[in-house]
Amino acid sequence: MEESLIPSPPDVSALRESFGDRKPPEITRKITACVACRKQKIKCHMQPDGRPPCTRCKKRGLPCAVNRSLQMLLEDDVTWKHGVAEKIRRLEGITEQLTSQLQTPGAQPVGPPRGGLERQVEAPETSQYRPKASEEQTWELDPKCEPASIPASCISEMSNPSPREARTPVRPTLISRGILTPQEAEGLFQRYHERLDHLLYRILGDHQCLDTVVASSPLLTAAICAVAALHSQSLGHLFERCYNEFKQLVATTTFSREHNVDDVRGLCIGAFWLHELSWGLAGTAVRIALEIKLNHGIYQALKGDRFAYVQTRLYYLVYVCDHHCSVLYGRPPMSRDCDSIKAAMQFLETDHATEDDVRLVTQVKIWSISAAVFDTFGVDVDTPVPPGKLAQLRRFSIALDTWYADWSDRFGPNEKVGNYPAKGVGLHFHFAKLYLCSHAFRGAQACPDPKSFPSLEMEEIANTAVICAASILGVITSDTELQSLLNGLPLCFDTMIAFAVVFLLKVATKYADAVTLDKNKILSLVDRTIVMLQETTSEMHRQHLLVKIGCGVHKLRSKFSDGGGDAIPATRPSPQAVAPLEMFHADVGWVEDMSDFDMFNLQTPFPEIDPWPLDAESHHPL
Repeated sequence: MEESLIPSPPDVSALRESFGDRKPPEITRKITACVACRKQKIKCHMQPDGRPPCTRCKKRGLPCAVNRSLQMLLEDDVTWKHGVAEKIRRLEGITEQLTSQLQTPGAQPVGPPRGGLERQVEAPETSQYRPKASEEQTWELDPKCEPASIPASCISEMSNPSPREARTPVRPTLISRGILTPQEAEGLFQRYHERLDHLLYRILGDHQCLDTVVASSPLLTAAICAVAALHSQSLGHLFERCYNEFKQLVATTTFSREHNVDDVRGLCIGAFWLHELSWGLAGTAVRIALEIKLNHGIYQALKGDRFAYVQTRLYYLVYVCDHHCSVLYGRPPMSRDCDSIKAAMQFLETDHATEDDVRLVTQVKIWSISAAVFDTFGVDVDTPVPPGKLAQLRRFSIALDTWYADWSDRFGPNEKVGNYPAKGVGLHFHFAKLYLCSHAFRGAQACPDPKSFPSLEMEEIANTAVICAASILGVITSDTELQSLLNGLPLCFDTMIAFAVVFLLKVATKYADAVTLDKNKILSLVDRTIVMLQETTSEMHRQHLLVKIGCGVHKLRSKFSDGGGDAIPATRPSPQAVAPLEMFHADVGWVEDMSDFDMFNLQTPFPEIDPWPLDAESHHPL
């Protein structure tokens, strides 16, 4: 039996004192020999660290255990608890230090002393930008309110935050939380800033570097990174991380009462490029834009105020974003033609207006016309356009022709996006004209003779729709510059291509005798479009909407061929071009039922295709 002389530590002394034994023993017995060696009364040679098995038990294959006395168990327990309590105290101190640093503007983050601490403090850090569940609010009547004021302006909300609450906390970003490294975030920012932002009239405005974006809005930072990753080959693997963080920030700030203009920019960026969230983001952007009164900036902007100019410009972006989603998805727009929209041409005469502002105003004008078309004809696709509304339809057509005449020769080459500004005018014109003239096919299912229209004027309108759809596909399939921009153009262009393909396929199959067209040429044009999409999307991110559109239209064309139409020309696409069709055929549900979209629903389903199921094949797991 082994014995050792050990001093009595403070925590053990306290244990002895709690049992009334104030005088610790001078010698305590510590059992170090195993049961087997003690039974044989021989010396027990343990391993250097004092743990079993001993040399004898290991050699003989015997179980080796050391019995410990009750006193040893109690003392070891006290020692362990003392160590854990000390670690917890140190952790609390470090957490308080980090919290105080995060609440101090301009403070540098404190490096954790050990690797595992970062994950432990992540949850408290995130909670700092969550809106409080309840806040004390007081209300009072505004004595400055005039009789002509807006009704609700006579009641103002008053709050008396504490000094600590009055300071705006530094909101954590995907960089400070470790979701992206600074180098990754910088690469994504440059990708967006140098290319994508110029396709949408420079949403970032005065922001020229990542630091100003991060300091202003974590929501804008996440939106930029998510959209840039979606359109980047080298950084595409970061998309899921950025996308999930962006969704979390949107959900967190939805009911927040603290917003700034850069939060609105982030929502617009997401709505223009992220198809799964576009409608919800556009609605939130409109609401917040009105809350912070972006639509009021036009009055001072026309007087030369720079800040009001920035406000008005951002409101135009919100308006265009909202109307993109409204017309494309067949839902009423939430932003209306207020004074800001009516004064768009005057806005271009201000000292701060740029070429990008001219491009933006052209969008405001054409989407305003399309919104008027939507308000006039609604979404009842089963009822033919009444003869009394044909005059209104002609006026809309003239308005679009006038718009095209005003802007078709306005833009020259752009340093960042080449000839896209001029070519974009033509594409938007043909798409708006297609949307307008497709109303000629409303109620065609109830027509006793689907091979003719009730009037020559309606037939002319239908022929115009066919020409516009063919023009869209003709330009896309022949212009390599536009094809190179498809991995970057906003969602409306992706939907434009899908609508033109579906429209021509349906007309060529069901209404070929009712309109003036060459069926073989139309189907050949569709086939060229499909091949172009296969080649173009082979290098796109798998979550890009155009990848799913390419898959959907290929399957739709194949079904038309199986139903007796002309077959797609035999092609040998590269393995990369085939991959999206094989990998993502389960992700084309958004086009499986085209009747969800007003413009996609041409009333009558094709034979053997009801209602245009694009994904009827058995799905194979990836």
